[in-house]
Amino acid sequence: MTPSPIFKRVLLKVSGEALMGEQEYGLDGPTLQRIAADIRDVVMMGVQVCSVIGGGNIFRGVAAAAAGMDRAQADYIGMLATVMNALALQSALERFSVPTRVQSAIPMSSVCEPYIRRRAERHMEKGRVVLFAAGTGNPFFTTDTAAALRAAEMKCDALLKGTQVDGVYSADPRKVAGAERYQELTYLEVLSRELAVMDAAAVSLARENGLPIYVFNIHSPGAFAQVVQGKGRFTRIAEQI
Repeated sequence: MTPSPIFKRVLLKVSGEALMGEQEYGLDGPTLQRIAADIRDVVMMGVQVCSVIGGGNIFRGVAAAAAGMDRAQADYIGMLATVMNALALQSALERFSVPTRVQSAIPMSSVCEPYIRRRAERHMEKGRVVLFAAGTGNPFFTTDTAAALRAAEMKCDALLKGTQVDGVYSADPRKVAGAERYQELTYLEVLSRELAVMDAAAVSLARENGLPIYVFNIHSPGAFAQVVQGKGRFTRIAEQI
């Protein structure tokens, strides 16, 4: 018997880097399909799903700004990259017959819907997956902050961040042997230890709204569904542990 989900509505944060597979940049078709299949499995469990997509596989505003480009201009280019990724993931989801809507914080009506909170909620109530693109629509804010913002606006039960590793570590375990893995953390511990899981604005926003954050490995097939059931390997970040 399949365990019941412990959440009714969740937001999945997917980084742009997660979509490029083993490539150095761009989109990897098989990786897109696998992530779409994981989302489909969670939707079939009766969970309402929305997602914020990053754009780092195509363009990183911070890196471009460091190279001399105007920061605001670079961030806007990065926002457009997230729209490209959201449309690609929408296509992958539709191949699994998952009804999906893309909403962009920067209006572009010929390719997707503008972000409208009540419409997004209505889509999820009807079983559609809503992909939020273009971050918050403002420069100087990361897609992590956009994820915390949208999760709060959508009244999600949790924010699930899919990363390259299976939780939060004291250092990058791919680079530092013996890095400590945390099972649970408070928001203040993440901030005070400067753990590079999400930026400070995103963690603070989650804390202010009592939004628990679950960090797991997006590359592990079925991990998304396991976390939604309270199983598998992940790090939970909340007010109290």
